Amino acid sequence: MATPAIESEVRSYSRNWPVVFDRAGGSRIVSEDGRAYLDFFAGAGALNYGHNHPLLKRALLDYLERDGVAHSLDMLTRAKREFLAEFAERVLAPRGLDYRVQFTGPTGANSVEAALKLARKATGRQSVVAFTGAFHGMSLGSLAVTGSAAKRAGAGIPLGHVHRVPYDGFAGGAVPGLVLLDALLSDRSSGVDLPAAVIVETVQGEGGVNPAGSAWLADLADLCARRGVLLIVDDIQMGCGRTGPFFSFESAGITPDVVCLSKSLSGYGLPMSLTLFRPELDVWQPGEHNGTFRGSNPAFVTATAALREFWSDRVLEKQTTERGLLLQERLGALAVAHPSGVAQVRGRGLVWGVAFREPDAARRVAAEAFARGLLVETSGSLDEVVKLLPPLTSTNDELEEGLAVLDEAVAAVVG
Repeated sequence: MATPAIESEVRSYSRNWPVVFDRAGGSRIVSEDGRAYLDFFAGAGALNYGHNHPLLKRALLDYLERDGVAHSLDMLTRAKREFLAEFAERVLAPRGLDYRVQFTGPTGANSVEAALKLARKATGRQSVVAFTGAFHGMSLGSLAVTGSAAKRAGAGIPLGHVHRVPYDGFAGGAVPGLVLLDALLSDRSSGVDLPAAVIVETVQGEGGVNPAGSAWLADLADLCARRGVLLIVDDIQMGCGRTGPFFSFESAGITPDVVCLSKSLSGYGLPMSLTLFRPELDVWQPGEHNGTFRGSNPAFVTATAALREFWSDRVLEKQTTERGLLLQERLGALAVAHPSGVAQVRGRGLVWGVAFREPDAARRVAAEAFARGLLVETSGSLDEVVKLLPPLTSTNDELEEGLAVLDEAVAAVVG
């Protein structure tokens, strides 16, 4: 397919999947020539409930057909009020979480920007601690706390006021990041000032599907509490049920000071982001962080429908946990079958990564999978990991189908 001449060279996914997609439903996306592809990419995690879920679609169509308000900045609307009520009842209250809800600009990066700005404003301190392998967005503040050299290079200016420490398991666990951080903050001659916040992903997605251990996360939360440093959890890709619970940090038994949410929050792929924080951190002046599209009412409508459908009980959470065990078993068998090619499989819930010994193998496996009708992307510092993000609503048969295609693709590349 020829690329329209006016589109920028910055495009990326269309290079990996050079077809024109036309429609989608559930776990499948269909090209304009009629070929259906099983989607284990799911909008980079923005489609946890699949494409065009019928209940969410019906709620959206009904809202639009009655001329519901589409755009409202941060004005009061019925759609916003209903979302806030459902979010408080079905997400915050059952988990005992007392958070203020800020509607930021519609991207995950904007949620991160708001979190960093708020942490600095609330503490009066400038620096932030981030981790190796982290990805938090492409705007300057979020890029500063991102680890990828390739992405950081696009900034064009120095990215400062960030201390970088090793993530859980970095360098094979030979460099304990939390011990290092605690020591640096203890020594007044370390040259490291007390930071405003630490920002962390419980599972690094773009960084290569690196899950942090529950004990490590608990230790991090304890360190932050002892030092008076705010803990920000970036749950943009791993929240909304991707690892099982609604929030990915629940299994570690921690309560962050600030939480960033986006991607699957609207449930329908519509842009929507939130920043959650403890009430005493709500030191914003009116309009101090704003944005024209922080009031997308169609997204509120589908988000409300998603909360009612999927988070009124624990069925989806349990199902995701069970299916995560299925993927762990099947991918473990894949690694055993190809020891010379597959270095490791790792993940949690329904986010999994297959790391290859030769980085180029992952890209070739993804290409072979696409040729066989499966969408998967690569991640990691060298793109050495094939990353699986199937919709949480995928059936067992669809998961088995996708895993079978992946097995064929791996066999074709590493033999």
